[in-house]
Amino acid sequence: MSDTRAVAAEVLAAVALRGASLREQLRPAQAKLPDARDRALLTALCNEGARWWLRFDKAIDGLLQQPLRKREPTLHALLVLGLVQLEILQLPPHAAVAATVEATRALARGGFAKLVNAVLRRWLRERDSINTQLDRDPVTRSAHPRWLIDVLARAWPEQADAILVANNAPSPPMLRVNARRTTRDQMLAALTRAGCEAQPHPFLRDGVALASNTDVARLPGFVAGHFSVQDGAAQCAADFLDLHDGLRVLDACAAPGGKACHMLERAGVQLVALDADARRASSIHANLDRLGLHCDVRTGDAGDPAKWWDGKPFDRILLDAPCSATGVIRRHPDIKLHRRAGDIAQLASEQRRLLGALWPLLARDGRLVYATCSLLREENERVAETFFSAHADARALSVELPAGHKAGAGWQTLPGEGGLDGMFYAVLTNDR
Repeated sequence: MSDTRAVAAEVLAAVALRGASLREQLRPAQAKLPDARDRALLTALCNEGARWWLRFDKAIDGLLQQPLRKREPTLHALLVLGLVQLEILQLPPHAAVAATVEATRALARGGFAKLVNAVLRRWLRERDSINTQLDRDPVTRSAHPRWLIDVLARAWPEQADAILVANNAPSPPMLRVNARRTTRDQMLAALTRAGCEAQPHPFLRDGVALASNTDVARLPGFVAGHFSVQDGAAQCAADFLDLHDGLRVLDACAAPGGKACHMLERAGVQLVALDADARRASSIHANLDRLGLHCDVRTGDAGDPAKWWDGKPFDRILLDAPCSATGVIRRHPDIKLHRRAGDIAQLASEQRRLLGALWPLLARDGRLVYATCSLLREENERVAETFFSAHADARALSVELPAGHKAGAGWQTLPGEGGLDGMFYAVLTNDR
């Protein structure tokens, strides 16, 4: 099947109604479409469909006499995508409606073509009044689950509204220059020659901000390993680690390897890249190979060092801990659909376990960077506070960026600030 909207509907139904990962569903779906423009439209439809699901899912219920969600989930997703095309992508109404109706036939659901046409045309007639009604409820207005709206309001009362807006604003990918293969100036010149508008990030020495979304794998230098895709907030890890040649370094939750590769690009360190998931660890090897880098990749639970550690202390440890990922929703909108309020306590418990287990592995006067891509204080400064209260030999080093906020012993960026995603960092050292 090569109908773009039909393929997108199948992806969105799997993500929104069956809990599948958007990233994992998109990869095979893109392979079904040989044309680059169709793949770009597919990506936009699926991302915006997930981003705005909580708004348009509710709207579709109001436009139907009987819900389709359970008995025809792919058709329900197709109708959501119809509204996405009209309201978010702002495609010409006639073309969007016609193409969405045609997708019913590609899905072998041609008997629903008249229904799909009628629902979308009713939306066009009544869109103003329906949008007004949807805007009255914070959930459908912001397309965020209520629990997350509430917890953001408590954690960041002055910034909560801006966070919700930033989460719904798609952001072009940011690139990280591989300093072992090129320079940022050389890379920017190559992008300019290729007609790709880009700028150096104002305070990240390896960061390049693209002006618009594009297929980065087709940009000059990608295959040769001149750059990687990595948000600027994640690029800060290498700065906070204060790397130099000869250090022994552990990346404790390394997959898919972006931060590990950045460390190796920065300095000649002896790096152990560890991940608990053998399947995900394979992605570390793929990134190392493309970038021309090498390190010791291991599989193991960072919270159980006895099974993988050789007893030699590490001068630097990065714990980019598993978390709610509430700081990267603008790049991964399906997080809004999959994360639950009840997940947070369990995640915080795991973060405390990992931090406590890794602390004894740090060499004297070493540096451990605790990081999450979460906005929630329970996973960030409160984890750090609990750790400090239990470890008299630990102290925090002051950290600060040109964007963001002091957060307890660490630093928090919020989505969009400084062009970055939301991320928390705390830098720990010891007085052994």
